[in-house]
Amino acid sequence: MKPKIGIIYYSMTGNTFLMAEAVCRGVEQNGGQAMLRTVPELLPKEVIGNDERIKKAKKAQMNIPLARVEELAEFDGIILGSPTRFGNMCAQMRNFLDQTGGLWLQGDLIGKPAGVFCCTGSLHGGQETTLVSMMFTLLHHGSIIVGVPYSVKELMETTSGGTPYGPTAVVGAQAQQAPTVTDLKIAQELGKRVCQVAGKLMIEK
Repeated sequence: MKPKIGIIYYSMTGNTFLMAEAVCRGVEQNGGQAMLRTVPELLPKEVIGNDERIKKAKKAQMNIPLARVEELAEFDGIILGSPTRFGNMCAQMRNFLDQTGGLWLQGDLIGKPAGVFCCTGSLHGGQETTLVSMMFTLLHHGSIIVGVPYSVKELMETTSGGTPYGPTAVVGAQAQQAPTVTDLKIAQELGKRVCQVAGKLMIEK
């Protein structure tokens, strides 16, 4: 059976969405089924309507299904992606994860491989703390954290994004810089690795 990997993300201006798509490519290249989902929006409609960047990004993502909490239990692996908000995950992702208490009570995510990725405005804008902030919830659920090993040569080549904790991209203070080819390659590798781990765990079951 193909491992079913849920890629759950939020993207306001489209850069984290590009990273999420790269993660999906990695999953599919490894024979898995990438289930791309975005979390519900919390921004007021007027804020979105008054910002051309956000409107354009939302239009590009209009066909991405909304994540459902109960669906997480059906995935063989989970990968979370968020832009950085003051060194932390965004409110949209936090709000979604805060609704997973029922899954925690049932132990539905115990033993599932999980990874994380993010985008920041600057090189020292909280890449690693944002990744770890998402890991906290996954660890409380009993998930198995999967990072990016240094066998992925792009980790040694990048000068902006990419960490062993998970893929990252520096996109500028106004989110004007798209993730680089190297950033996307590292994101793709995370998708591959989570899919590989999920496949091995499925065999053991």
